[in-house]
Amino acid sequence: MTIIDKLATSLNRKDEGPNQELAKYIADREDKEAVKELVDNLHNRDKNIQSDCIKVLYEIGVIKPSLVVEYSKEFVTLLDHRNNRLVWGAMTALDMITLENPETIYLSLVKIVEIADRGSVITKDHAVNILIKLCSVEQYAEHAFSLLIEQLKKCPTNQLPMYAENAMSIINDNNKAVFIKTLISRLDDIEKDTKRKRVENLIKKLS
Repeated sequence: MTIIDKLATSLNRKDEGPNQELAKYIADREDKEAVKELVDNLHNRDKNIQSDCIKVLYEIGVIKPSLVVEYSKEFVTLLDHRNNRLVWGAMTALDMITLENPETIYLSLVKIVEIADRGSVITKDHAVNILIKLCSVEQYAEHAFSLLIEQLKKCPTNQLPMYAENAMSIINDNNKAVFIKTLISRLDDIEKDTKRKRVENLIKKLS
């Protein structure tokens, strides 16, 4: 059996179980040939195979990012794909490998932010995660933080509490004031009490 034969689509399965099992199988064996086969099939004529391949690749990225990091440029290229499943799947993969190869990801930030601004919620979620991770890398921190603040200023209020909570790990004495000011500026936009409370709690914790 080839790797493609083990995908959910090839097995006539509607759930993601086979793809997750395959990702673990490949990661445990550090099977680089299997990873290459998955990457090659991101352009398969069958959209379902494309979708399964990106799923397996980002699941490998969760377990062993070093196995897929060399394909970071391929993932960036996929951000322009017409198949939305590949777009948010590629952004998820990039999120998983950001700290393995921060330089390549940083050099692709213009594209990442551009796609996040017009992408789905999942696409945006992972783009924000990428920015937060780059904020933890000294040479990229300042620029990544300014882009993160831009996202916090304009993101849907539904996402704001989660983004702000996730960003807490990179808040320090140098960027705290701007972060707090940004959160305060969004409070009136938040209609749901529970979401506003979460943001208010963060402001309180930092003040």
